Formats: sequence, C-alpha cells, structure tokens
Amino acid sequence: MCGIVGLFLKDQSLAPKLGDMLTDMLITMTDRGPDSAGIAIYGTETQGKTKLTVQSPKPDADFAGLAEDLGQRLGASVTQTIIDTHAVLDIPGDQFEAARAALAEIRPSVRLMSRGETLEIYKEVGLPKDVAARFNLSGMSGTHGIGHTRMATESAVTTMGAHPFNTGPDQCLVHNGSLSNHNSLRRKLRREGVTIQTENDTEVGAAYLTWKMMNGATLGEALQSSLDDLDGFFTFVVGTKDGFGVVRDPIACKPAVMAETDQYVAFGSEYRALVNLPGIEEARVWEPEPSTVYFWSHTDSPTTHEKAA
Repeated sequence: MCGIVGLFLKDQSLAPKLGDMLTDMLITMTDRGPDSAGIAIYGTETQGKTKLTVQSPKPDADFAGLAEDLGQRLGASVTQTIIDTHAVLDIPGDQFEAARAALAEIRPSVRLMSRGETLEIYKEVGLPKDVAARFNLSGMSGTHGIGHTRMATESAVTTMGAHPFNTGPDQCLVHNGSLSNHNSLRRKLRREGVTIQTENDTEVGAAYLTWKMMNGATLGEALQSSLDDLDGFFTFVVGTKDGFGVVRDPIACKPAVMAETDQYVAFGSEYRALVNLPGIEEARVWEPEPSTVYFWSHTDSPTTHEKAA
C-alpha cells in the first residue's frame, strides 16, 4: 500500500504554488506510506543545460568542491545548488554520459536521482512531512509534478528504493502495486542498454517506458504497451518534460481518483489528497478506468487529453 499524487497545471499562474499544493497532497497520503517519500518537480529550463539531481549520505564531504571537480573533468562550467542531502548540478546538455562516469570516479558515494532539462527529484527515508520539510518542497514552483509515499513490500527501505524513479531524460514514474515479471524484464532492459540502479520493481516499470520511448513511442503509446508487457497489478503516474500520464492495470485493484478543472489535472490515491486544491468543488472528479491511458501535454494548444482504451 503506497500513496501517489500528481498535479498538472493548465493555468501557469499557479506555477509558484505547485510545490505547496503537492506537499499538502503528499502529507495527506502519509498513512499509505510512512517509510519514505519523494517528489518530482518539472521547473525552469536553462537553454543548453542538463540538470543532474544527486544525493549523498555524507553531503558535507561529497558536495564540497563538487561543481569545480566535475567541471574540471568535463572541461566546462558546472554550477551547483545544494538542498540538504541533494544537489542540483547544471552541466552542458550534451555531457550527461561523461558526467555520470566522472561522478562515479570522483564521488563514488554520490547517487544520481534524476536528469533532464527541467526535472528535479528529491526523495529520502522518513515521514512525508519530514522529507518535505528537509527539501522545502512547499517553496518549489513548476509546471507539473508527481509524488509518492512508500510502504515497502518489494525491497528495503532506502533512499534509492524510494519513488519517483528516473530512467530517461525528464521522464519519471511513481507506482502503487507489484510487478511479477520485473526480474526477467530487468535483464532484458539492461541488455538493451537501459540503466537500472536498483532491484526495485518500480524502477523496471520506469525503465520499460524509457526503452519504449527510446524506440520511438510516445508516452501514451508506451503506457498502452505496458498493459501487454507488464505482469502484475499497478497504477502508474508518469511525468515527462511536457506531459503527465496515468494508467491502471486491467484489474485496477489499487485505488485512484482524478479531478480536472480549467486550471489543473490532479491525481490522488484517495480523494482526500485532493480536497484542499483550489476549485475542487467545481472539478470533474472520476475514477480512472482499467486498461485505459490518460495523458495530458503542454506541447499542444490547447492542452490535449488522449484516452486510449
């Protein structure tokens, strides 16, 4: 039993409040997942730059001089913003692989949480309210975001086992459920060149979607394919740079509720996660159907909603 929340803003005047709204939603789901918590925020893009969000169990030592050391390895300017146990590194957009290799050498205890032009992921072990406070999540702004409160069933309670999982540029996933074929699929995806860092089944789900999109699928198409290729039961909420998607398995035994207004689309494992959102009283509220892909995107005007049965 885990808790999932998500918020996709149609009205960008709400962008400064995104973190505050998501934090309230996340904390409301504490009793569904008190072990650890995480949040993915899609925020400001810097042209030509990639953001690497990294985590360290000893941030004082690991983050001291990290930007300078990494920049020297890359032969480029690197900037760094430290937020508790996490740091966001801005590197040249075409140097991700070089940066990942360099980090493994110069700071072997540092772990990569996310990469992308707009994506930042913050996650840690602990109660959602404590995790949110550590990173000042309520002060963050952005266009959309997803969050997760975890009750561990498939793997240990660790930072790396917490959601969201990022396996491709600006793409991440949170999950409530269990995938039964994750071991065989993990081996296949690694052979295909997809990086998977943990033994968590959710990361395999994220990596599967990355692999499908690497091979030309849209997020909506990748989510549709997951209904055939992933065994088990699941509710997925996925973020990309421009989009926000939801899918439930054919049985749909994990709870889910959605709400849509002219200002936003929201997701929660339970309706109580949505009750403090502005205008929720006038929202269209529904339970997402089994085996159905819901997807919204900022790239088209007006905002699109694709629903594939």
